[in-house]
Amino acid sequence: MELNKAIEAALKAISDNQPDVRKTYKLRRSLEKFGRFHLLKPMVITAESEVTHGGVRVPVRIFYPHHREEVTDVILFFHGGGWVTGDIDSYNRVCAVTARNTGCKVVSVAYRLAPEYKFPAGLTDCYETARYYFNNCQAVFGIESNRLILMGDSAGGNLAAAVSLMARDKGGFEPKRQILIYPSTYYTHQEESPYESVRTNGSDYVLTAQRIVEYMELYQNTAFDQKSPYFAPLLAKDFSNQPDTLIITAEFDPLRDEGEDFGLKLRAAGNRVEIYRIRQAIHGFFSLPAGVSQVKKSYAFINQFLMQSSK
Repeated sequence: MELNKAIEAALKAISDNQPDVRKTYKLRRSLEKFGRFHLLKPMVITAESEVTHGGVRVPVRIFYPHHREEVTDVILFFHGGGWVTGDIDSYNRVCAVTARNTGCKVVSVAYRLAPEYKFPAGLTDCYETARYYFNNCQAVFGIESNRLILMGDSAGGNLAAAVSLMARDKGGFEPKRQILIYPSTYYTHQEESPYESVRTNGSDYVLTAQRIVEYMELYQNTAFDQKSPYFAPLLAKDFSNQPDTLIITAEFDPLRDEGEDFGLKLRAAGNRVEIYRIRQAIHGFFSLPAGVSQVKKSYAFINQFLMQSSK
């Protein structure tokens, strides 16, 4: 399905004039701070907290949905931004809308960013934060650990998938559900990529294949990191014993095929997996206003998944 020609031309113009993120990530962070969305009330109530591990302090922001006397599920949310940009402030609206549309509490995690803190620093923050909440669910939220859901978009989806693999491998806790929004799951986005969406969607739809390469170079500590399943979850040798998984991809996203393939590999290993491709959507669409049709459709899939997987 093709995009409107005017929209497609505008997206191509944006894609063709992007500076190298390896040289401009600090400017991008500054622009995000300037444009932060703080008008949360009366959408949700928020509270600040933190988790510490090994002397590292990981801030979290908890979003409480209004008009819900009893919240039975909690979403642990890892934000996108290529492991380099984004934070809990720039994701205020996404998490607030998620809390409001799902009726879940949402715990947004401020993991450390690259390149100041390279792989696996941010992943370690996400894993240790998840481990704390899974092991203290009853004391913190008054719920059982099977009511806690991992969720992330883009790089955050990569982190959620990696946390699930790491939890199985280390045995520290056992996530039962995860929601991955257009996740990054593979290590290369050059011409040698086995995924066609890298070639068909890798130049004209804002998130380009080259930009993904730049983000990964900032995230990795060495080139060897790219071959770790915790860096690229599709490289896992074992996909068994993973959570019930919902994967949502975007039609015009270079990451589309690798996200869907990750879901297929989880399913082939015996896990319960739902995969939905959102038509007429580009990478990052989940951050658009809640009334946009592609966002509304995504929340319909999310709520269906939460309802069915809670049984």
